[in-house]
Amino acid sequence: MSAEILIERGIGATRALVIDGGAVIAAHFERDDDGPAAGAVHVARLTKILEPGRRGIMRLAEHEGLIEPLPYCPEGGLLRVEVTRAALHESGRPRLAKLRNIEGDAVAEGEVRAGPDLATRLAGQGRLMRLSGPGEDRLEAAGWSEAVEAARSGHVAFAGGLLTISPTPAMTVIDIDGPGDPEALALAAAGAVSAAIACFDIQGSIGVDFPTLEGKAARARIGELLDATLPAPFERTAVNGWGFVQIVRPRRRASFVEAVRAPGFAALELLRRAGRSGAGNRTLAAHPAVIGWLERHPGLVRELAQSLGGDITLHADPALAMVAGDVHA
Repeated sequence: MSAEILIERGIGATRALVIDGGAVIAAHFERDDDGPAAGAVHVARLTKILEPGRRGIMRLAEHEGLIEPLPYCPEGGLLRVEVTRAALHESGRPRLAKLRNIEGDAVAEGEVRAGPDLATRLAGQGRLMRLSGPGEDRLEAAGWSEAVEAARSGHVAFAGGLLTISPTPAMTVIDIDGPGDPEALALAAAGAVSAAIACFDIQGSIGVDFPTLEGKAARARIGELLDATLPAPFERTAVNGWGFVQIVRPRRRASFVEAVRAPGFAALELLRRAGRSGAGNRTLAAHPAVIGWLERHPGLVRELAQSLGGDITLHADPALAMVAGDVHA
């Protein structure tokens, strides 16, 4: 297998790039505060019934999850549950992990089995290389910032056109723009759509708006290209007369696009840059929202101070953009 996986465990998060032929084919970001990963099994306590027989809130160690459907269980009772989707860090409305009740003993509260972490999920996709230490920034050299910017902007260029990726609460929408013949543009875009879905680990409901195509043969050809290139497993609708197709992939965690737009991402990136800046005292200057997030997570700032062997000063600067923090010695 020719792919190379660069994985870096940093302060508050783990990052990874999958490289094949010198190109980034997948980017991943996993936060330490994501809570239990999909696949984890817990004996959890029901803390609140939202709708009897339908939904409830359960406590999993220091985290919470939404169980649906809810079997009979009094508040305060224990259930064995599996995490089907990790928590999502969305602006203004963080979404709890999703849980389902499974068979098994539910006597002692606690974790029964951890869900697979990022390194475990990527194992087998290529040669795994764990990065550590303040030396050469191999992750950055391989294209980390470029992947982050593409996911943040949602703009992915391909030969003859441009994809615009927009996550919404209902689905991730991918729009296709470009000049020239609509059928040629759609055919070129089909592979780019599949590559973007794989690269950014886009899951759940995905709506793709191809150019309007006349004739069933052209629409069928687009469908065949998607079937041949989309990362499995997935289901899709036919491409309709307006060029729209809906793709559904299992929803297990946030996509890379969602991760880089979530609250705290800019702060965690600033911690990474500071951690690679050498030993000694440091001042982190950033937008007030970024500094506020760091002030609410003092343990991460202490971890940075310990790794640098110095004091960390936080400085809020409203003139700085959200993604433009600075590290000063």
